[in-house]
Amino acid sequence: MKSVLIFLLAIAFAGIANAQDSKSTELFNGKDFSGWTFFERGNTDPMKTWSISDGLIHCTGKPTGFMCTEKKYSDFKVTVEWRFPTNMVKPINTGVCVFMQDRAADAPTNSVWPNCIECQGQHDHQGDFWLQGGSTCDQPPTQGKNGIKMLQPSAEKPAGEWNTFQVICRSNTVEIIINGMSMNKITGCNNSSGYIGLQSEGGPWEARKVTIEPLQ
Repeated sequence: MKSVLIFLLAIAFAGIANAQDSKSTELFNGKDFSGWTFFERGNTDPMKTWSISDGLIHCTGKPTGFMCTEKKYSDFKVTVEWRFPTNMVKPINTGVCVFMQDRAADAPTNSVWPNCIECQGQHDHQGDFWLQGGSTCDQPPTQGKNGIKMLQPSAEKPAGEWNTFQVICRSNTVEIIINGMSMNKITGCNNSSGYIGLQSEGGPWEARKVTIEPLQ
């Protein structure tokens, strides 16, 4: 009886440990930009582009740049809940960057994107990939020199409604899921870890959650 009890306790503790290992982490605490760094074209003041109010990240979209995590990640799912505001002529652009590498020390300030995989956040193109800064993958470009068009019709919601934008990075494979629909997947990326970035690229947007979950 005693050995059975010990066995059951061991299983229970193992389950707790696994649950803790797979626990998601909020990268945005709803109050400030703890855990994030910034880069803006021309080295302008990022706080003129990025702000927080009412528990939301607000991005003006200008100038072009990004906020990125202070830590590098591998084998993860990142979920961003964001929207384009309704008080604009039309939704424009943003994106989630994964496998982002450090900017070269001698990179010119008008050069924005380091080596990374851009998961496109442009209106009605959320599902496209762009290979930035020398990043590569197994799939040949389908638009321009480094763009890989999404495989499904847009699953994006109208401006003013919240979208769930998920990126799954397993080894050197990246998949984009928009509002529960798998839109695109690339394999054989030349990086398998890096920072996670959110883009400022042309127009305003808001985010209420940025969550990361390790993959098992």
